[in-house]
Amino acid sequence: MLNTVDVRELHREVTEWRRYLHQHPELDYQLHNTARFVCEKLASFGINHIETGIAETGIVALIQGGGGGGDGDGPTIGLRADMDALPIIEASNQPWSSTIPGKMHACGHDGHTAMLLGAAKYLASTRNFKGTVALIFQPAEEGALGGLRMVQEGIMDRFSISQVFGMHNEPGIEVGKFAICDGPILAALDEFDLVVKGKGGHAAAPHETIDPVVIAAQIILGLQTLVSRSTDPLEALVVSVTMLKGAEAFNIIPDQVEMTGTVRTLVPSLRDFAESRILACAQGTARGYGADVELRYRRHDPVTFNSAAETKLAVKAACRLVGTGSVDQKVKPQMGSEDFAYMLEARPGAFILLGNGATASLHNPAYDFNDEALLYGIGYWVHLVESVLAP
Repeated sequence: MLNTVDVRELHREVTEWRRYLHQHPELDYQLHNTARFVCEKLASFGINHIETGIAETGIVALIQGGGGGGDGDGPTIGLRADMDALPIIEASNQPWSSTIPGKMHACGHDGHTAMLLGAAKYLASTRNFKGTVALIFQPAEEGALGGLRMVQEGIMDRFSISQVFGMHNEPGIEVGKFAICDGPILAALDEFDLVVKGKGGHAAAPHETIDPVVIAAQIILGLQTLVSRSTDPLEALVVSVTMLKGAEAFNIIPDQVEMTGTVRTLVPSLRDFAESRILACAQGTARGYGADVELRYRRHDPVTFNSAAETKLAVKAACRLVGTGSVDQKVKPQMGSEDFAYMLEARPGAFILLGNGATASLHNPAYDFNDEALLYGIGYWVHLVESVLAP
């Protein structure tokens, strides 16, 4: 794919870009410095079709191929990288650690952005493909639905994208290896707020209250039966209560308790099931004690679903790069979520996992993207483009 000198120089450059982005993390849609950096690099590669301001700070840049008649004659495929960081205090102790207090690239989006820039530089110089590559640099993946907004703002039709591909680093998978499956690869994400409304009073006189703390405890235990006794064990469902807020003093029984939680599913019908049964379970428990509940249920990312044909294309590209033995083609789906799922709802495509080695887990203060993985990500993008858009 590249000669030795090109590989060494490209790796050095992309590592520098990645570490710069790591030192300057930005959140959600407020990616002004990151977007400016990306645009400057794209322009320096000779890419002259760069559109900014999509979903506030998102970018789509087009590279037209030179094969088969040139001028981008052929289909357009989208390659997506997310750019945003997380509100976490970094503890990686790397020389390139975040310089912005309370913000860090704890999910490797700095690496994703740098790899797509590296692929852009190579593809813009060779143009050994027939068609057009749409480079999608997305803001606000971490819970703010940047992928959905880019789709809603019409990037698929506007840029005539026929297929779309994504990639994410994965700690625990060896560097130089990939993992993918067709069908569901990541779960749908829903969130809920549940308020248990009782009657407060003094902790020394619980008989004069309707204690929402005790009721909330019963509800939390009861919700676990939705998974263990009400769901087909071959269908994945996760219901987790993650936050609980009651009184703010040791001797007060509060009027109400607020709970927040998350639901993860791989089967779309389970989203409807979870929403209705959480309310029924909580309401029945609370009313049995003379209390009541209020539920607010929010649906976020859908299932990240890899279409069969595009999964085969992704596997082919990865195998050409690292060999069949280094590509797990039937990885087990994970219960994490990705808003790239919205792009996969809009167009057929595939999402692949890239090995990050034995690093700290994603969203961990000690996490850092493994720079040894950069060339594998770049190589995958290049092989994918040159395979799908073969001249």
